[in-house]
Amino acid sequence: QVQLIQSGGGLQQPGGSLRLSCTATGGTFSGYAIGWFRQAPGKEREFVTGISANSGRTYYDESVKGRFTISRDNAKNTVYLQMNSLKPEDTAVYYCATDLGGMPSLSYYDYHYWGQGTQVTVSS
Repeated sequence: QVQLIQSGGGLQQPGGSLRLSCTATGGTFSGYAIGWFRQAPGKEREFVTGISANSGRTYYDESVKGRFTISRDNAKNTVYLQMNSLKPEDTAVYYCATDLGGMPSLSYYDYHYWGQGTQVTVSS
């Protein structure tokens, strides 16, 4: 049984930075990809970024490319999402997730294990 525990998030001004963490228990962490999704009020959950198992290849939605960075520390069973140059449109609940596969899927339908979600609010 895999559990994903999220931390970080909160309120930040536009242009600021936040870091989210996603720590996994269960399974062989280095062997599965992690994706980050976000969901704003009234909108569908959308893919933000993902990192593959092993090689740690990264994938980004165009809306966050160049501003967000995903990384993983397999020794700590943790994936990080560093969010810089935050914009008000980044406001959402952020979720990490895995389907235990080696590559992150862009579709939230493919994921079976989810973190509890964390609120990110970007506002002046």
